[in-house]
Amino acid sequence: MSRALLGATGLLGLIAIGEAVPRLGLVPIQYAPPPSRIAAALASEAQQPRFWTAVGDTLRTWAEGLAIALVAGVVLGVVIGSVPLLRAATASTIEFLRPIPSVALIPLAALLYGATITSTRVLVVYAAFWQVLVQVLHGVADVDPVAHETARVYRLGRWARVRYLIWPTALPYALTGLRLAASVALILAITGELVIGSPGLGREIAVAQGSGVSAVPTMYAYVVVTGLIGLCANAFARMGERRILAWHPAIRREVAAA
Repeated sequence: MSRALLGATGLLGLIAIGEAVPRLGLVPIQYAPPPSRIAAALASEAQQPRFWTAVGDTLRTWAEGLAIALVAGVVLGVVIGSVPLLRAATASTIEFLRPIPSVALIPLAALLYGATITSTRVLVVYAAFWQVLVQVLHGVADVDPVAHETARVYRLGRWARVRYLIWPTALPYALTGLRLAASVALILAITGELVIGSPGLGREIAVAQGSGVSAVPTMYAYVVVTGLIGLCANAFARMGERRILAWHPAIRREVAAA
């Protein structure tokens, strides 16, 4: 309760500061409207079908791209991490491709697919995939050598080793990668929509930004919606992580401390 109270107090304090600063003339109110105007603009936009269509497009791009990245990252991470020769052969390639910013691929995605959801989805998949893959590789490498030797002594097959040895160790890493990838995927979804002009909240932000001073509160309202989506995504990821890993000692300590 104390954490929730402190969080609510901090949020209310931020809103109060945001309301007071433009009304006191410390910043231009037409370019930095107070939260009350932003809330009014958000309520007005929420009554329009266009608003919910944009939200649905962004959520669809984010969810589909994240799902593809998760499946590909987990499968390739387990396969590559389980074969030392394959891990060594792909290490330099992964280290070369992983640092490439996803936004650098925007011209290529736009050229191949135009201003469509597919263009943004490509960016989301590329950005989220590395978050999952790297975490799963670390998880596979973290398997206890004694457990490896025990599995060899008991002559467990490859599938049995993956199921009973590698996967339980790599699962916490995979869920951490998923939580990180969810935030990165949302950032790339909004960025792609802003730059490419594909359907979604990002395009609505760009449209509002170019519609004059009167649409500035609407622009901020869409920005607030993207923040709320990110907050909900992180909260659901944390909730799922706690449920799935209820058996893990780290989660047990975290729950006990809370």
